[in-house]
Amino acid sequence: MGTDIDQEEFDERNYSRFRERLGECLSALGQLLERPGFGVGPATVGAELELFLVDGAARPLRHNQAIRAAVADPRVTVELDRFNLELNASPALLAGRPFAALGGELNVLLDHVAGGARDHAGRLALIGILPTLSQADLGPGVMTDVPRYRALNSGLRRLRQDPFDIRIAGEDPLELASGDITLEGANSSFQVHLRIDPAEFTRTYNAVQLATAPVLAVSGNSPTFLGHRLWEETRIAVFKQSVDDRQGHEPRRRLARTALGTGWLRGGALDLFTESVRLHPPLLPVLGDRSLWAGGAGWQAPPLDELRLHQSTVWRWNRAIYDPALGGHLRIEMRALPAGPTVIDMLANAAFLIGLSLWLAGQDQQWTYALPFERADHGFYRAAQQGLSAQLSWPAGHRDQIRTLAAAKLVAELVPAAKQGLLQAGVAAAEADGLLEVISARAASGQTGAVWQRATLAAAERRHDRERALAVMLDRYLQCADTGLPVHTWPVASSPR
Repeated sequence: MGTDIDQEEFDERNYSRFRERLGECLSALGQLLERPGFGVGPATVGAELELFLVDGAARPLRHNQAIRAAVADPRVTVELDRFNLELNASPALLAGRPFAALGGELNVLLDHVAGGARDHAGRLALIGILPTLSQADLGPGVMTDVPRYRALNSGLRRLRQDPFDIRIAGEDPLELASGDITLEGANSSFQVHLRIDPAEFTRTYNAVQLATAPVLAVSGNSPTFLGHRLWEETRIAVFKQSVDDRQGHEPRRRLARTALGTGWLRGGALDLFTESVRLHPPLLPVLGDRSLWAGGAGWQAPPLDELRLHQSTVWRWNRAIYDPALGGHLRIEMRALPAGPTVIDMLANAAFLIGLSLWLAGQDQQWTYALPFERADHGFYRAAQQGLSAQLSWPAGHRDQIRTLAAAKLVAELVPAAKQGLLQAGVAAAEADGLLEVISARAASGQTGAVWQRATLAAAERRHDRERALAVMLDRYLQCADTGLPVHTWPVASSPR
């Protein structure tokens, strides 16, 4: 969510001036992207890991600020709800063993945070949605006590006077309404950042947009919410609906703030930033304390504080990022993957997504004309809903042909392409092989985190009611996760205690 924000109340002058500054930022970014050599540099990969804090009974633990203070590491930040934290891993060069570097740093941070949680009789849960959440755990009192989140809630409520409606189909369909955005804190993700040279941005962004669906299908880890069995990756539906700023009468007239996009990218990165400003009103109209080109002489990049802040409140599943660091550069933030079940599972998901995207980016881009974007958008949500059984459309290898097949079969076919993409980027062969083998084995076994949770919950319900069975399932999940073994190897107890 970017830098700290202290201001919580805004008037129309704030919004008007902020909109002016957004226009100035877009103009400056356009000039910057025209500079020869801007943003050129080695590819890097970074990550943000959101997690839940739970107590000994596997219930949400509302002590994120105390635990963060005890850890005292700037890479650990609080998230929206009091039972959420986020870990920020340092970028690693893509060439070599980047995933080992990310995994090593994340494990160190997890150990530190786990130590802080133990002081509060707590532990960590890496999972897309915490199964033991109840409606009593979500509401104004659970929001983390920082001005930014209160201001964000007010900004969304300014645009949407209606309650935030959640409607999700599934085995146990769910409908509820909330007067604030704390439902968003029910989601926990593993967000991956890939630095891209501006000249390669369009091809790579389109590739990421297409690649996300099969990767999400094999990565599902959020099958329940508030005791309801819903999608394989229910987090996708919950997040989108919990921060939807559109009034009830206008959803089809304006794109949601959380969406895959409006179509295949035809221009460059500037088009995505422009679209965010054009389609989505500001939520946090805080002016930066530096002039637009402060420090921007020569090759030093301008801060563009207002544009970066606005972009942080438009939650595309794959988001363009401008960063003034290192002379200024562009990244693609891949936001669709869930947290958990283990670090190795998350690294495997990231390797599959990055490798497949890089391979696709190197192909003839005719597929962006043969495959309508609406089919890719539909496939993304079907992957979230149905996991490995989803039917996904994919380029057939001929210039104007596409085919549709089950995600499980498609994933198996795409693993060699992902390996090729990683190797061409300089990733060590042993690292690529090891992580992609996790994906292959998961697809072959059919056991994603979501599938394991469903099966374990069903077994627990032979002895317990739904509420108790969810706690039993989560406790078993945490025990298996502590082994560090990937989820496809986890046993499903016939009747867990």
